[in-house]
Amino acid sequence: MKVWRKCSSCKKEIPCRAFYFVCSVSTCRQKKTDYAFCSVECWDAHIPVERHRGDDFSAIEKRAPESAENVSSPPPAKRMIVSASHQAPEFKDVQTDVLVVASKVKKYISDRAQMNTSASTMGALTERIKRLCDRAIQNAREDGRKTVMDRDIP
Repeated sequence: MKVWRKCSSCKKEIPCRAFYFVCSVSTCRQKKTDYAFCSVECWDAHIPVERHRGDDFSAIEKRAPESAENVSSPPPAKRMIVSASHQAPEFKDVQTDVLVVASKVKKYISDRAQMNTSASTMGALTERIKRLCDRAIQNAREDGRKTVMDRDIP
């Protein structure tokens, strides 16, 4: 097993081609810090240390390079977005998109159960939503449609 680098929190080895996590806060991704975490738990442990303010931070899943010599990270997943005016397609980074409104989720949980919500919840919810959307897209394709409908969501 080739090792890409060590976790910034627990110092566990992160193998080449393995999934790892980075912080969505830009200062945690600068060259001088360049944090990489082996798990969401390790990412979560750095939050009080770095004293992130507000609720706009999350763990972003990435894949380590194929070899330890290749220190640049692989290109992010991209999706094509075509504007309504039918101009040239534009590509948007999918990995960093949070697909839930954090304030709404936190308010719902607080109102419903008087509980707090950790920042890592938004990343977990986003991943679940992405999987649901991917299944819905597949169901629409199998039906020969280019429109995802409510009935496509499992």
